[in-house]
Amino acid sequence: MKLNLGCHLSVSGGYENMGRVALSIDANTFQFFTRNPRGGSFKPPTDEDINGLIKIMEENNFAPIIAHAPYTFNPCALDEGIREYTIRTMAEDLRLLDKIPKVYYNFHPGSHVQQGSEVGISKTADSLNKILANSEKTIVLIETMAGKGSEIGKSFEEIRAIIDKVENKARVGVCLDTCHVSDGGYDISNNVDKVFDEFDKIIGIDRLKAIHLNDSKNPLGAHKDRHEKIGEGYLTLDGIVKIISHPVVRNLPICLETPQDLEGYAREIKMLKEIVKDLP
Repeated sequence: MKLNLGCHLSVSGGYENMGRVALSIDANTFQFFTRNPRGGSFKPPTDEDINGLIKIMEENNFAPIIAHAPYTFNPCALDEGIREYTIRTMAEDLRLLDKIPKVYYNFHPGSHVQQGSEVGISKTADSLNKILANSEKTIVLIETMAGKGSEIGKSFEEIRAIIDKVENKARVGVCLDTCHVSDGGYDISNNVDKVFDEFDKIIGIDRLKAIHLNDSKNPLGAHKDRHEKIGEGYLTLDGIVKIISHPVVRNLPICLETPQDLEGYAREIKMLKEIVKDLP
C-alpha cells in the first residue's frame, strides 16, 4: 500500500528548497505557511523558485501540496478591519498559488468572537465569496476544527453550512485534521467507518481533499486542540493506522503536524510506511 505522506516545512529556504527537503525525508507531499503564521512582512517567491518546485514535484510524482493560511487570519472576525485584511491577504495568497498546478490552500474558518456560530458561518462564507472572486483556480480547504473557544467548523454540519453559502462550490473542499475531529467529538480512531460515513452524508466525501495527521494529547470531545506525536496520544498508533489505511484516505495528501523536528517527521513517515507497506 502506498501513502502520500509529508509534513509541515518551513518556507524560509524557498519553494524549491521545500521540495528538496521533502525528498530528503522520503515525503511526496508537504505543507507550508504562505507567510509568517503570526503576521508580519511577506516576500513573495520568484517565478524561478516556484518553477524549481514544480519541476521537483513533476519528476518525483508528488501528490498535491498544501499551503496553509496564517493563524492571524479570521474571515468571520467581529472587527471589520481584521476581516477585510483576511479577505485581501487570502486573495493575494491565492493569486500566487494559482501558479502551482497541484496545490490546495487550507485555512481555519475562524472565530465568531461572541457573534454566535450562525453569524460566523455567514461571514466566513461571505469572505470566501469575495476571496474566490479575486483568483482563478486553486481549491480552498476548510479545516475541521476542535471547537475551542468560539471556533466555527467544529462539526461537519457547520462546515456544510459554510459550503452551502459559497457561490463557487467547485473551488471549496475540506481538510480533515485527525486531532481536531477527535477533540471535536468524532471517535475517528475507533469508529473510522462511521465517521467517514457521517462526513459523506453531511458534507460529501468528494469534498475531502487532504488529511492533517496528528495524535491528540486530550481525550475524545475535549475541544482542546493539542497535537501529539503519532502513537503517543489518545488516538493510539492502531487508531492512526486504521485512519490512513481507510479507502477514502489512501489517495489523499497526508501531512503530519505533530510536535516534531525534521528528524522526528522522517521517523514518523518511515514508521507509517513500514506499517502499511504490506496492506492491500
